Amino acid sequence: MIATLMQKATGFLHLILNVFPRRHLIAASVVSCCLLILIIYPVTDAEANRRISEQLVLPTEPVTANITPEAIPTPTLRWVEQSVGTGDSLSLLFSRAGLSAADVYKVSSSIDGKLLRNLYPGEFFRFGLNKTGVLEELHYIQSKLVSRVYSLEGNSYSSELRELEPDTLLSYREGIINDSLYLSAQQANLPDKLIMELANIFAWDIDFVFDIRQGDSFAILFQEKYLDGEKFGVGDIVAASFTNRGKSYNAVRYTDSQGHSSYYTPEGLSMRKAFLRAPLDIFRISSGFNLRRKHPIHKMIKAHRGVDYAAPRGTPVFSAGDGKVIATGYSKANGNYVFVQHGQTYVTKYLHLNKKKVRKGQTVKQRQTIGTVGSTGYATGPHLHYEFLVNGVHRNPRTVKLPQANPISATELAAFKLATTPVLTQLAQAGSSSEFVQVEPLPSGQIGISSAN
Repeated sequence: MIATLMQKATGFLHLILNVFPRRHLIAASVVSCCLLILIIYPVTDAEANRRISEQLVLPTEPVTANITPEAIPTPTLRWVEQSVGTGDSLSLLFSRAGLSAADVYKVSSSIDGKLLRNLYPGEFFRFGLNKTGVLEELHYIQSKLVSRVYSLEGNSYSSELRELEPDTLLSYREGIINDSLYLSAQQANLPDKLIMELANIFAWDIDFVFDIRQGDSFAILFQEKYLDGEKFGVGDIVAASFTNRGKSYNAVRYTDSQGHSSYYTPEGLSMRKAFLRAPLDIFRISSGFNLRRKHPIHKMIKAHRGVDYAAPRGTPVFSAGDGKVIATGYSKANGNYVFVQHGQTYVTKYLHLNKKKVRKGQTVKQRQTIGTVGSTGYATGPHLHYEFLVNGVHRNPRTVKLPQANPISATELAAFKLATTPVLTQLAQAGSSSEFVQVEPLPSGQIGISSAN
């Protein structure tokens, strides 16, 4: 019986091997092994019940995630942007954003809402509206560094000033005068703002209209500002030198303990004098100081106790120094005029103005606009007649020795030297070497070194 069964089993095995491929037999063997393991090691009832319950039992209470209120995102606002153009008002900007006059009143009557009254082209607004169209946030972007955010809290808006501090690098430029300071500085890739600042720093020592000669040279260290690694503007000149007719002048910027910044010589003397050499920026001298001049209208010899600066009508006229306005008015000969008293010794006079910008008794600062160039009174064309009196005696404004402004105080001289010596050394080294190494922007408010590219 057993022999017969063995013969049948052997025949059946040969049949399987002939019919099924080898890979199918291997797979079948693996399945058989798994079934054998399950038979030998059965799962206990308790474990089986636990597995079934984990799959079938549903929670009787809702499951809550461990989320704090701060972690729950606020509803997304819909943002609308409006740029401020010439003649735009707050009402017009709100209207273009789909908001009403009531919204304008609600924001403008809030804390710091009055700051929205004076808008300038180039600024822009971002309106954050919720699903129902209510203005929840207003971003007033004044510049890349300054913005103000108005947020709806209850029935009114709160205000928050946001200011960004840029990274600062020091850059170096140098140039040789071939024609004019302006054109030569442009060829050295110097921005217009810094060209004017350079001229203002040395304006008390150098007449940039009449004293400049071909071959004169300049060199400056100045700040370049970066925000998020992108250059967006220039700052102040930190140190500068100017060589005119073989004589070199050096200046360095210093901020004193009171927070006042100015330019000084390396020895601590102020670069600015008590008076400007000329009280306007754009001019040509149409008539100089001459006690024997023939008057262009009256055709007779009449002393010309001042200097005439021809300039376009409307050119700003500055006060030559700090002082007090002692007279303003109009006369047939002088046209519109302004007189300024400077202490007990000096008086400056400004005649033929188109408009007066100050009134009698007003205190003025050096370079404060006091009027504009005109041709009122006895004048053949738009110009400023400027007089400079010392103890009541007229002096030539172009040649009179100007009093020096206050130097660095003795108590601050040590701090001045400590702060300015490294900068002046950098300026000198940069001028004597073609290698001016650029470094990455430092943290906000600090200064690094940039190349002269």
